[in-house]
Amino acid sequence: MNIDIGSGNCKHPGFFGIDRKPSSETDLVWNLNDPLPLPDDSVEFVMASRCLPYVNDLFAVMKELHRVCVHKAVVCVLAPYAHSFVHMSNPLFKQKFDEHTPRYLTPHFFQPSHGPLCPVNAQYPEEPPAFDFRLLRMELFYDPAYAPPLYEREELEVLRRVQPNVVREIMYHFVAVKEPVGFEELERMSRQRYPEPAAVVGLRKALAD
Repeated sequence: MNIDIGSGNCKHPGFFGIDRKPSSETDLVWNLNDPLPLPDDSVEFVMASRCLPYVNDLFAVMKELHRVCVHKAVVCVLAPYAHSFVHMSNPLFKQKFDEHTPRYLTPHFFQPSHGPLCPVNAQYPEEPPAFDFRLLRMELFYDPAYAPPLYEREELEVLRRVQPNVVREIMYHFVAVKEPVGFEELERMSRQRYPEPAAVVGLRKALAD
């Protein structure tokens, strides 16, 4: 099964649409803040386009997605970029997403805190997450004022570290890990093509124009 959570009126073709509001494109009306009424190990692909910023508890939602995913299921997330004033000002956004988010979605890089004298490790929670999503790839969608070829990629790397409003949205492809998996297999998976939200086509076109 492939599911599109927060599908709204533009469900991904061939996917099972889940949204909290009924529509002609919604197969299941459901609030993501509640446990999904799906069996364990039943989902092979998850599309989550611009919906996860609204959930109350991101860890709870990701744990539930991990439960319903089969081993090596792929999860595509498109989200507003955290360091953009237009998104910072939105009072409806409860979760933030940027290039550092993936490290908190896997215990693979977990480092426990060692007290106030260890500021680097102190940013991590005391316990690793109860799920494992490894990042396959990540794509940034820049504000048109900064989009290539106006700036070189190296310049953009520096700009987005020192000032806001450089990036508008971010997209990740994660893989749900439930059994041991080697780096070579993850690297191979990262080179494959996967479904993307329809909005991504518009984002790329806007940057190309």
